[in-house]
Amino acid sequence: MNISKIIIIAIAGLLLFGSNHAFSQRQKIENKPGYDLAPRHFGFILAMTQMDFRITPVSNLNTKMFTDLQAKDISADSAILMGVESDPSFGFTVGIVGNLRLANHFDLRLIPSLTFGERYLDYRILKFRNGDAELIDIRKNIPSTFVQFPLTVKYRSLRLNNFAAYILGGLSYNLDLASQAKKDADQGQIQVKLYKHDVSLELGFGFDFYFEWFKLGTELKMSYGMFDMLKKEDNIYTDGIESMKSKIFQLSFTFE
Repeated sequence: MNISKIIIIAIAGLLLFGSNHAFSQRQKIENKPGYDLAPRHFGFILAMTQMDFRITPVSNLNTKMFTDLQAKDISADSAILMGVESDPSFGFTVGIVGNLRLANHFDLRLIPSLTFGERYLDYRILKFRNGDAELIDIRKNIPSTFVQFPLTVKYRSLRLNNFAAYILGGLSYNLDLASQAKKDADQGQIQVKLYKHDVSLELGFGFDFYFEWFKLGTELKMSYGMFDMLKKEDNIYTDGIESMKSKIFQLSFTFE
């Protein structure tokens, strides 16, 4: 299932669940009526993520010839990179929610989180050896363990009994603990490495549901990295890419 289908299904599910919940509770007594007036409150977050890359190939991709040393792990005299694509995979996130009330309907939120996952890069390579040409596919996996510090502003709609909708936006600093950027190159297998630090733009929306003892938030958020994360190491897997930036979709549940 591709990213667009996941987003459409998630949005439809959230909207359907939110509208049905709001309609069914119009005559109910409000739970925690003064909760959003508190200057600050805390909670925790559990989330499912889909980690991906936005890849920009070099302009002369299909004409750039790589030497045997630049493609040493495929036993080629020379090679041409025909294409490269990112294959996303799922991970999960846990974190702590800190919420500061700014004004009516506006909150400032800091959610230090730990995210686990990995991504794959699929390369199509035309290799030449002993006068023969062969088209091959190579997959490289890139594991990541992010410590994230998203700081966002949340705008919440008027509350309808025990339901409210919201949107949010902000920035996040991300530190990849699994980064291999400073590790020496492997003499046998070429490893694709990412830099450790990134800053991403955060955009999302969700719904708050007020229960007797806590508030549940369901949220869909998109995170777009602003830095080129790929470390160039003079090989066929890195030097055919102009830039590679992170892209993460997150479906989360907050308990406050």
